[in-house]
Amino acid sequence: MPENRIEHLCVEKGMKMTDQRRVIARVLSSSDDHPDVEEVYLRASKLDPKISIATVYRTVRLFEEASIVERHDFGDGRSRYEEASGEHHDHLIDIQSGEVVEFQNQQIEALQEKIAAKHGMKLIGHRLELYGVPIVRADGKKK
Repeated sequence: MPENRIEHLCVEKGMKMTDQRRVIARVLSSSDDHPDVEEVYLRASKLDPKISIATVYRTVRLFEEASIVERHDFGDGRSRYEEASGEHHDHLIDIQSGEVVEFQNQQIEALQEKIAAKHGMKLIGHRLELYGVPIVRADGKKK
């Protein structure tokens, strides 16, 4: 049985799982952030020093094409990746630190449905990314 969800999905989809693909799948499955390919490479090369960045690029693209990972562009010029969970969520991006906060909000979801219906459409999907900067109190600390 595969060790992680991404590897399991690859096996289910009939992908050949090399040792290096397993390492990359493990890195992506264990990520609690949204790493770019370079960061995936740094993490994977700690587990397998023989892995190349080209292999990471090819593997991440393969996982994306198979809908196993999702690619995001958060406005910093780098494609970032996360496991495709099937559970919808949106993102709030701190443009100063690059921190990405995942959130769900039923009021936003309902409003989007209402807007689509007003325009005679049924919403079949969307991607919401909010960009912001921290609010700093008078004492210099973040709120």
